[in-house]
Amino acid sequence: MTPFEVRTPRVAAIPLVVSIPHTGTELPEEIAAELASDAMRELPMTDWHLGRLYDFLPELGATTLVAVHSRFIVDLNRAPQPQTLYPGRFETGLAPEQTFQGESIYARRPSAEQIEARKRAYHAPYHAQLAKLLDEARARFGSVVLVDAHSVASKASLLHGELEEDVFLGNRDGATCGAWLIDLLDERFSASDLSVARNQPYKGGYITDHYGRMDGVEAIQIEMCQRIYMNEAQPRGAPGLPRFGQARTLLRDVFTALADAIRRRQA
Repeated sequence: MTPFEVRTPRVAAIPLVVSIPHTGTELPEEIAAELASDAMRELPMTDWHLGRLYDFLPELGATTLVAVHSRFIVDLNRAPQPQTLYPGRFETGLAPEQTFQGESIYARRPSAEQIEARKRAYHAPYHAQLAKLLDEARARFGSVVLVDAHSVASKASLLHGELEEDVFLGNRDGATCGAWLIDLLDERFSASDLSVARNQPYKGGYITDHYGRMDGVEAIQIEMCQRIYMNEAQPRGAPGLPRFGQARTLLRDVFTALADAIRRRQA
């Protein structure tokens, strides 16, 4: 199975690529068998249903890259070689061994050889495709906006206390995109009565940090509290809830404003 899905624009394309690296739930049986408990087989740390929540993006001219497999296999938002994103803070690695709550993911940790195999099978193809999409947009338009879309459980974890704000925008403290982009997203989310934080506690992971430092790429990470669109205790039933549709409408409004701003900047 290909480790990603590419959703191409259904209207005139604009230089906007949205990466969704943590929403996958596919897990090979041989890896599932190595998980520490049934609780881990429920895949905590999944960015639940974001592929469906953002399914409107092709109608705006954006290109979307959606991960298919669970981050428990390999984390697509971590560097292929060891790299600290948040010095002095708890972090999960390329092949995470603990959840954000400190629970063991595996009964037996993957070997170095297994991790290398996962990098080749899952991590490298995703990033090759993402780089290709960004290169194509830069060649066609001269520049491109990359949004890395995530969601997060609201409860306290080893990374932070209980999350009070609703949306967290990260651009590595201004290093990966211009002020116009983070200002626009902050304004649009705030206009929908959501509280917004910038670069705290999330500054953007490897995808934002790596690609956002390339010429012609402006990158930003969006973390959205899962309580906005689902009952966090029952994640699989989220699409049937009224709040799910409401959140999708809200996101469509935000990204419509972003798409309009990108078109104006291209004019």
